[in-house]
Parts: sequence; C-alpha cells; structure tokens
Amino acid sequence: MSIAIVTGASSGMGKDFAEALASQGKFDKIWVIARRIGRLEALKEQFGDIIRPVALDLTDKNCLLSYKSMLQNEQPDVAVLVNCSGFGRFGTYEDIDTNDALGMIDLNSKALVAMTEYTLPYMKEGGEIYQLCSLSSFQPVPYLNTYAASKAFVLSYSRGLNAELKGRKIKVMAVCPGWVRTEFFDHATATDNKAVTYYNKIYESKDVIKTALKDMKKGKDVSIHGFRVKAQVLLVKLLPHSLVMKIWLKQQKH
Repeated sequence: MSIAIVTGASSGMGKDFAEALASQGKFDKIWVIARRIGRLEALKEQFGDIIRPVALDLTDKNCLLSYKSMLQNEQPDVAVLVNCSGFGRFGTYEDIDTNDALGMIDLNSKALVAMTEYTLPYMKEGGEIYQLCSLSSFQPVPYLNTYAASKAFVLSYSRGLNAELKGRKIKVMAVCPGWVRTEFFDHATATDNKAVTYYNKIYESKDVIKTALKDMKKGKDVSIHGFRVKAQVLLVKLLPHSLVMKIWLKQQKH
C-alpha cells in the first residue's frame, strides 16, 4: 500500500497539501494528522476513502508513540511525508508564556524530527519528505524569536538529512515561504497584535505548494516561492545579521 502522510492537515498549508496530494490520485491512502478530528473528517467527506483521519497531538509523547505503533502494525509503503504541524507567537519573551515558547519548539522542531525518523524506515527509493519551514529560518527575528529559531533548526536539519539520504535516494526539502494567508496570524497575534504589523506581501498557500511540488521534482533541498522572498533570502546571506535585524525592527516600528 503506497501512502502519503500529512501533519497539520486540519487547516492552512497542511490542509492544502493534503488536497493537492489527494487530487493527484497516486496514493492508496493519505493519512491526515491533526488534533481537530472534525476538520479531518471533512477532508474525508470531500475526497472519500482515500483520506484516513488520524487525531493526534504531536506535542504529546504518547501520541507520537501511537503513530510509531501504527507504522509498525501496518508496515505501509510511505511515498510522501509532509510535516506541516506548527505554530508561532508574536511578541517579546515577556509577552509569550514560557509554556508557549517551549510548545513551539516541541511542535515545530521536536515533533518534526520524531515524525521524520519514525517514518523513514517505511520509505523506499523515490520517497519524498516536505518539511514546512519559513523565510524566518534564515535570520534572527526579534518579536518572532522562538518561532524563527525553531524554523532555523528545521532548515538545518532538513538540508543535512537530505545529504544523508542520498544513498537511499530519498529526498528531503525544506519549504520556506514568506507570509502566507492562513490561520497562522490568528494564533500568532493572540499574544500581541502590535508586535508585528508590517507583512510586505502575503502569498496564497496553494501557490506556495505548487512551487514546492515542482521544486521537489527538480531535486532542490530548499523551496522558496516568490521573487521578493528569494531576493530577501539572498540579501540575508550577504548582509550582517545585525543590519538585517535593524531593518526588520524599523519595518515593525520598534
């Protein structure tokens, strides 16, 4: 049985990724993973039995072990893994509760590693892993600090793992969008809706995913959608991070 697995599939880019994969018609099953079972069931209603809803909280170690057990029991052939689970918070370290800060690390970084490494034994040659990263992974980002740092880990981990897996011919790619029109903003602004107010350009999730799917076929280990985002990544590589942060703070009127 050839399957795809998508985390964070209840909304945003995870949901759109699941829809894009379901539309391809290449998989026997797509496991869609998130906490909100109702939204996962809605995906099944939309696409039929190809969708298998799996309600898991990936910040819970027991849920991660349940996922590991599912793989051991069913021995699937995992063709595609998409790690989209994650969240962010705007504000200073004082604004963001420490539990939320640690939760970002747990979900954005630790759960991603667990999902990836639990899944890899069930992937064969030609397997693809999409890791949802961020433009913020390329630089320190005050007022989005812990989120950006967690995504910097994802970028480094994904690129390194891609090199490790070349012998198995499994590809790993970090998907690094700029601002995307999703529920991310609803959660991020819950702590402070004035910490980050300048968004430059907001892209559509489905356009970012189209680029990611094309970039995977090209063998890239990083996918960046949009000329403005690509230009910013280039500048961040060339300029001192102290200057990059100064520009960011001026944009956000700090």
